[in-house]
Amino acid sequence: MKKILLLSMLILTLALAAGCGNSNDKTQKDLQPITIGLMPDTDSLPFIIAKEKGYFAEEGIEVNIQQYKSAMDRDSALQSGNLDGAVSDMLAVAFAKAGGFDVKVTSFTDGSYKLIASKDAGINNVKALAGKDVAVSRNTIIEYVTDQILAKEGMDSESINKVIIPQIPTRLEMLQNGKLAAATLPEPMASIAVSNGCTYVTGSDELGINPGVIMFTAKTVDNKTAEIAAMYRAYNKAVDYLNNTSRDEYIDLVVEKGGFPPAAKEALKLPEYHKAAFPKESDVTDCIKWLNNKGLVKEHFSYQDIVVDLLK
Repeated sequence: MKKILLLSMLILTLALAAGCGNSNDKTQKDLQPITIGLMPDTDSLPFIIAKEKGYFAEEGIEVNIQQYKSAMDRDSALQSGNLDGAVSDMLAVAFAKAGGFDVKVTSFTDGSYKLIASKDAGINNVKALAGKDVAVSRNTIIEYVTDQILAKEGMDSESINKVIIPQIPTRLEMLQNGKLAAATLPEPMASIAVSNGCTYVTGSDELGINPGVIMFTAKTVDNKTAEIAAMYRAYNKAVDYLNNTSRDEYIDLVVEKGGFPPAAKEALKLPEYHKAAFPKESDVTDCIKWLNNKGLVKEHFSYQDIVVDLLK
């Protein structure tokens, strides 16, 4: 009788313990959908591969992808509640937080921004750009990367004549037509310019500048921890696929689904992708310092204010 009583108490204790488990310990059936905003750039490709190859489905997570042509539209969708997160950059994160909308960075991405000279400019190094017309978009990641490239050569932002051209296709067209000495472009536009005769000068990846991030709203971070973890497991599978699969097997897919122009099929040069990991502290603090110095953001956000650990 005593043994039966002890056994009953043990079963009851285990049942109570199971009932008091962590609310984030969800089964695949419990996972809620996540909606992610993407731009037509190389940062976004692991999400497209994870979706099309079924890696999200394998992890039991439904990830809805929303494509945007402009960062402004993407950020508006995030703040209006239409997105849980986005492939973005540190400047967008800082602007959101400074505006009172709390977001958190969960990992860095493999975005690439390149400084490209026009084919007849005779420019093959950064110092040769002194006094020349260089196209950027003001107060964006493009201008930030341009300034960082100049700083690494001991030049300040006044060393060049910045021509403000927000629209990337227009910037590319003017560069290729010789109306600019150089322009800073994201991929795949940079590769298209080079394939059409322009000259690669340097790039963010070559210089170790990486302001690209994946961010989520604070609400999503609090309420969808298990969902984000499942998303990253699928993301890492996509990274393995991209790094270990012949380009010919997926280039048509990523050009179509990524919203790239047809010319990207031949021209696009993809980076070596990295599995989900935290951004370097310098990539965060350097962006905040640049924004502070330009008077664009008053708050001195720390690394801990911005980055959250959901990769355990």
